[in-house]
Amino acid sequence: MRTTYMAKNGEIDRKWYVVDATDIPLGRLSTVVASILRGKNKPIFTPNVDTGDYVIVINTDKVKLTGKKATDKIYYRHSQYPGGLRSQTAGELREKNSGRLVENSIKGMLPKNTLGRKQWSKLFVYEGSEHKQQAQKPEVLDITNLI
Repeated sequence: MRTTYMAKNGEIDRKWYVVDATDIPLGRLSTVVASILRGKNKPIFTPNVDTGDYVIVINTDKVKLTGKKATDKIYYRHSQYPGGLRSQTAGELREKNSGRLVENSIKGMLPKNTLGRKQWSKLFVYEGSEHKQQAQKPEVLDITNLI
């Protein structure tokens, strides 16, 4: 009788990928990156083990918002003080800090537990085209054919 394969921490081979976010819709970008962070693109995917790869997202300032999301989608945060609710539209957030826009979108697609936080730590987001992970020799991942 065959049993289901369960990945062990020592058996996981992690790669580094660079994703260029230029003119890619935010949701499409986020789903691909979140699945790579979780390891769902690998045949050894195990839901309770972190089998994912490292992902570097560059050019987040050129990410595309479809429809009227730039004006109608609102992000809220609270300072935990009375009257401390702050709101910002997606367009304003993209202008001010496009990296946070992409991070919020990807983080919402990861599990909300310690495993998700471990997977989240393998994401690196940069607004420009330069990144600090040159020593890891990341592969360029073209996600236009994945979406």
